[in-house]
Amino acid sequence: MSKRMGQTESRKTVNASRVRMVELVMPNDTNPLGNLMGGRLLHWMDMCSAIAAQRHCNRSVVTVSVDSVQFRESIKLGEVVVIEGEVTRAFRTSMEVAMEVYAENLRTGSRRLCTTSYYTFVAVDSDGKPIPVPPILPETDAEKDRYEGAERRRAMRLSMD
Repeated sequence: MSKRMGQTESRKTVNASRVRMVELVMPNDTNPLGNLMGGRLLHWMDMCSAIAAQRHCNRSVVTVSVDSVQFRESIKLGEVVVIEGEVTRAFRTSMEVAMEVYAENLRTGSRRLCTTSYYTFVAVDSDGKPIPVPPILPETDAEKDRYEGAERRRAMRLSMD
C-alpha cells in the first residue's frame, strides 16, 4: 500500500474507529415536556464522533460540519441513550463519521433508532493546520455502501460552500 503521510502505515478498518457511548437522560437534560433537549444530544454526538475520528487518525481533530441531523423520535427522561459512531470514509485530511442514536427503555428492554447524522472532521497538527489521514478499509457490505455514499455526501457539502 502506498503511504500518503509519514505516520500512515496502512489503511484502517471502520471497526477500529467505532465508538459507543451511553448516557442516562436526567431531569437537567430535558425540556418541560420531559424530552431530551436537542442541544444536549448534539453535544454528546459531537464528543462521540470526535473520538471516532481521533481513533482513526490518532491526531487532534476539529469539527467541520454536521449534516442532516434527523430527530426521528423523542428521547424521554429516564431512558438510556446509546450513541454509536464510526468513520465511513477518509479523504485527504478529512473524515466522515456516521452517527446513530438509540433510546433504550430499561424497564421494557425496548430499543429504537431516534437520531441519525453525519459529522465531518479534519485532522490537525499542533499548529492547527490540516494534515493527511490514513485511508479507510470498508470490510462489510454495509461499510462499503456507506463508503461509496460518502463521496456523494461530500460533493453535496462542498457544493453548499
